[in-house]
Amino acid sequence: MAQKNVLHMNAGAGESSYAKNSSFQKASLLRSIKVLEDSVDGFGIDGFPQCFRLADLGCASGPNSLLVVTTIIDNVRALCQQKDLTVPEFQVFLNDLPDNDFNTIFKIVKPSYSSLANGKGDTLGDNCFISGVPGSFYTRLFPSRSIHFVHSSNSVHWLSQVPVNLEKNRGNIYMAKASPPGICEAYFDQYTKDFSTFLSLRSLEIAPKGCMVITFQGRSRADPSNNGCSILYEILAKSLQAMSTKGFINEADIDSFNIPFYNPTTGEVKAIIDAEGSFEMQEMQTFKNDIEVQSTNKDIFCRIVAKQIRVINEPMLAAHFGETFMDKLFDKYAEELAEHLSKDKIEHLDIMISLTRKSD
Repeated sequence: MAQKNVLHMNAGAGESSYAKNSSFQKASLLRSIKVLEDSVDGFGIDGFPQCFRLADLGCASGPNSLLVVTTIIDNVRALCQQKDLTVPEFQVFLNDLPDNDFNTIFKIVKPSYSSLANGKGDTLGDNCFISGVPGSFYTRLFPSRSIHFVHSSNSVHWLSQVPVNLEKNRGNIYMAKASPPGICEAYFDQYTKDFSTFLSLRSLEIAPKGCMVITFQGRSRADPSNNGCSILYEILAKSLQAMSTKGFINEADIDSFNIPFYNPTTGEVKAIIDAEGSFEMQEMQTFKNDIEVQSTNKDIFCRIVAKQIRVINEPMLAAHFGETFMDKLFDKYAEELAEHLSKDKIEHLDIMISLTRKSD
């Protein structure tokens, strides 16, 4: 499977689009705003360059894509006004894989560069220039030392590829309690390689003392096959098995499908940052956002969560299995999720880190 072709969110603005079903991701963004503001303040303690360049990596599509941009720009302007500094121009790079729905993002950015309402009525302004940068953030994206601020939310837990040597993970599509020995290690090895690559590439692109704020899904348990994400994908595997029983797909196709995703512990993250050596960690925070029934109508809640899972994973599933049975698959997913949540919640943990590039 060519990940660069299928690892993207559901496009458009319809009922099954990422733009309409990304409330969990928005919650992660909102929790990061204070750290974003602190990082901007720290960078601008001696003023800002004439052109302040910021990049959002894994921007996806829909209104969330510009929420961080407007927050950072507003904070820079406020700091300049407070210190009687000249407000810089802003060059904004929105990055994601080539098949990302960039069109939906740029339909939000009006010709006058008025921003979507962010609660303060702010505008991006005439001195803000936004462009899309298609490509994997596991490759070089920008010229050397050209970027002052990098942001990424809900993206760096995606791997550059499915780990190798997963042939024995039959019946599973991710790390699971039933996975044979070696599967979790293969995922961890791929994550270590990818996150180290991510850091080393950004160190080339970020100016000295430049900042990076990253939020991604993590886990609190040492065993990666026994955490919230593994449970969500075990439910998806069970739903796929049900589709196989009904004749919609072949069981062999399930055996050859695996999710390219890894949610690390804070210890794993720290160890990789220290070993790579290009960045100094300023702050690390974790936020729990467990999935449990919040409504008296459990079925409605589970259908909402199932739709959130669908908009993220459907392009990969459709590329591998075909798309004719997706409605039935996620109806079954909602049923399986409801059964699980009637017994237990599903743990969900976000990790947020603030990094500063070390001087040469």
